Amino acid sequence: MAAIAPPGVGVGCRSIRDGDEAHLLPEEAGSIPARRPAMRRASGAARWIAHSLLSNIGINDFPVLRSPSGAPVWPDGISGSLAHDDEMAVAAVASITDVGSLGIDVEPAIALPDEIAALVATSIDVVGAVDRQLAGRILFAAKEAVYKAVYPLDHEILDYGDIAIDLSASRATTTTGRRATLAYCLAPRIVVLAFVR
Repeated sequence: MAAIAPPGVGVGCRSIRDGDEAHLLPEEAGSIPARRPAMRRASGAARWIAHSLLSNIGINDFPVLRSPSGAPVWPDGISGSLAHDDEMAVAAVASITDVGSLGIDVEPAIALPDEIAALVATSIDVVGAVDRQLAGRILFAAKEAVYKAVYPLDHEILDYGDIAIDLSASRATTTTGRRATLAYCLAPRIVVLAFVR
């Protein structure tokens, strides 16, 4: 996964494990309303990665709180993103001097159900030479990652149709005029990183 990140962006992933909820700092635990143990474990795993990435750039013991919008709150001067599915957690962190904003998403490397794919894909999306079985899932993850990258900049709620993806050019554009660069990997999970300079 590190191979997909541009210079200055730290990324990490790990399998979600029993007991990962213990990685939540007390302030984080209080900011996350999820009561289901699986959700708290996933949040703990993602924040454990984020704490390690922040520590790598000299920021220690910073609680990554959940804002009312659901987005994580990063230290001043830092852009970051968290994601998880049922089995894996991922995080990305960078100084805003390197990357203005980041978004990351993780999905299982399986076909997206047809009814969801119909909501996600638009006629202007370009998938290029991507495996047709995984194209819908990659588009889904890419649009989620782009949304996470641009929401902190514009504070606009975007629908799937508001984000155009061109996987062959590794680019995305939004109806708000933002352009993001995309990078992704397919194994063992689909992980998409979106970043705005």
